[in-house]
Amino acid sequence: MPRLPLPEDLAQVRALVQESGSSFYWAMRFLPRAKSDALFAIYAFCREVDDIADGEMPLAEKVAVLGVWHRHIGDLFGGVPDKPLTRALAPVVDHYGLRRADFDAVIDGMEMDARGPIIAPSLATLDLYCDRVASAVGRMCVAVFGEPTAPGARVADRLGRALQLTNILRDVAEDAAIGRLYLPVEFLERAGVPVTTPKEVIAHPHIGRALALLGEMAEQAFADAEHALTLCNREAMRPAVIMMKVYDRTLVRLRAEGWPVIRSSGSLARFFARTEKLVLALYYGLA
Repeated sequence: MPRLPLPEDLAQVRALVQESGSSFYWAMRFLPRAKSDALFAIYAFCREVDDIADGEMPLAEKVAVLGVWHRHIGDLFGGVPDKPLTRALAPVVDHYGLRRADFDAVIDGMEMDARGPIIAPSLATLDLYCDRVASAVGRMCVAVFGEPTAPGARVADRLGRALQLTNILRDVAEDAAIGRLYLPVEFLERAGVPVTTPKEVIAHPHIGRALALLGEMAEQAFADAEHALTLCNREAMRPAVIMMKVYDRTLVRLRAEGWPVIRSSGSLARFFARTEKLVLALYYGLA
């Protein structure tokens, strides 16, 4: 018998996503209500475990709570979800055939941050991190979009990496302020930047070289995702296109500005960033 969501659970999930201000909301709000509710439930799950990883709890408590989330996901796939969020996810899992492995991967990615801080990881570790915190989410999303195919999975893998690398480039100073540095050690070495503390690394005069190398990796991932999209149902994958355009625009701006470590954070800059997201969402959502 299909598991049905409770209206109050769906309302709670939708409110959480709308209040987050994420570009994910802009990309998904144009979909039919059933699909947007499914995607908002996925996003709410990701937000829940991300807040645990970035919260103020001691490390041991974070790891324990994330372990509890593994059990919640086990309950979700075992047929007896007992939380509003997992109850909202239950019909999504059933209808779209989502995999437990992807939910567990997201939790594992958050645990990498919780156990961190991550400082100058290897390229292999950075790739694993991007797969867990971004591409795994993409694999869930493309199933909801209606593209549970090999090209759809390729879009999820490459676009997820592109989005996460763009986040890293955009937030390098904010991450350093809390002791994190996602720039791979191989790129820092090629740029001639010694690995010390995150704040010292991003203040190095050659840091732009390392950022440019990561930017090239992100650009290639976007190109790979764009190619994979040509093999997909473009209409079904429209939300992925919106996300790609929003983030690619950010990457283009960062390149044009010379890969800045410090970004403008004034109210005017925030206004234009929000306006641009809305315009892109309208254009790619309605075109």
